[in-house]
Amino acid sequence: MSTDVAIIVGAGPGLSAALARRLAREGFRLALVARNVEKLEPLVASLSAQTKVVALAADAADPVRIEDAFARAEGALGTPDLAVFNAAQRLRGPIEDLDPAAVMAAYQAGAFAGFLTAQAAARRMLGRGSGTILFTGATASVKAMPQSTPFAMAKFALRALAQGLARELGPRGIHVAHVLIDGGIASSWARPGDAGPPDKWLDPDAIAASYLALHRQHRSAWTAEMDLRPWVETF
Repeated sequence: MSTDVAIIVGAGPGLSAALARRLAREGFRLALVARNVEKLEPLVASLSAQTKVVALAADAADPVRIEDAFARAEGALGTPDLAVFNAAQRLRGPIEDLDPAAVMAAYQAGAFAGFLTAQAAARRMLGRGSGTILFTGATASVKAMPQSTPFAMAKFALRALAQGLARELGPRGIHVAHVLIDGGIASSWARPGDAGPPDKWLDPDAIAASYLALHRQHRSAWTAEMDLRPWVETF
């Protein structure tokens, strides 16, 4: 069993919840960061029987709030061994109709917040010389689709952040990786009576297992980017 500390920024009921449950079973102490922590109450209650868990309210795009969340998590649980950035804000529409303020907000939530999360995590991990920082990407990280430009802008930037930090922090003992989720996650997309082949959506529990494997990789063979897609997904 692990005694590691993990902090998940952008925690919600889908992938983040699956990851939290997997980490709790492995003995991780957990900090879950979200704008609205009330939505996390059922998850926190279920995890509390297995491990120590705290839910922290913060806007991840606010430098003061995210630093405060990390400080509170560290005070309650210890220095994070694993930090996962799983926040995003989808915004769609034709370019002539998009509100610039809304586009900026989406960019800040999906990219700038990733920078702030990584900075707060790295400041703590560097003193120890070890740790893992993982970023959740999407198909939009490598392929921008019509009327989804704001989302792709943020995801492209997040991928660049991960690449730069992997090169900067790897030699200092911190494993940085970008996980490209190339397909719909079952917790968000699956519906009763869905037609089509089995397992056409990504299983969030399977994704969580891949995240844990990344964290546990030996430093002689670190992965900088991992693509995850259902067996029927084209690419």
